[in-house]
Amino acid sequence: MKKTVFKSKFSMLALVAVLSITIAACSVITKPYITNAGNNKIVNLGDSIFALSGGISDYLHSYAGKTFRRYATSGAEFNGGIIEPSVASQYARAKADYRTIDTIFMDGGGNDILIPATMYFDPYNCKVDWWESGLSSTCKSFINDIYVEAVTMLNQMGREGVKNIIFQGYYNIKFGVIGTTALNPAVAYGNTKLASAVQNATLVPYRVFIDPRSSITNSDIIIDGVHPADSGSKKLAGLIWNKLKYLPY
Repeated sequence: MKKTVFKSKFSMLALVAVLSITIAACSVITKPYITNAGNNKIVNLGDSIFALSGGISDYLHSYAGKTFRRYATSGAEFNGGIIEPSVASQYARAKADYRTIDTIFMDGGGNDILIPATMYFDPYNCKVDWWESGLSSTCKSFINDIYVEAVTMLNQMGREGVKNIIFQGYYNIKFGVIGTTALNPAVAYGNTKLASAVQNATLVPYRVFIDPRSSITNSDIIIDGVHPADSGSKKLAGLIWNKLKYLPY
């Protein structure tokens, strides 16, 4: 009996170790930044949805016929976190590299939820298990804090001259090496709050939120359960391009 318990505990620790290593590896795989582009006034910020493969940028560049700057970083949270640069730090660097930024397309907030839920035993209780009726009040409160960070950040961008923000929300994730469908209620609530943040960031003249959940299917997501396959990157780029193409670029 003791041997069985020991094996179970060992297996659990081994699983956690493998999962942590996998997430850490994904977090440091980032396509090189594009700091000097065909149009330096359009900038991409965010996390590994953009940065892991770079596929969304590749499609957008082909549609536009020119490149845009990209600072998205795998593992990035909104402000701070275990991976740097955060989205806030990416924006600061982009401003330092070329001060005039007219348009930003971005995401943010996903890792604020995903990393604690998968690496730190879900301290905010953002996973909804089968026996639970819905998203916990603790997780909702945590996401509400992310909403405040988002409004603050977007309004700062507006004060500093950014005219247009295209904010891409998150699609439902699937079960995989990192992903778990138990986080999809948090995705839904998070998208609602991020959409409100975009709407309430009134210092930015043009702003739009994209909810990709109806477009991205499981086949558009790679084996880790989180990141877009090429088909997913193409769909996400199309959603962004449908907004970006009407702006000066």
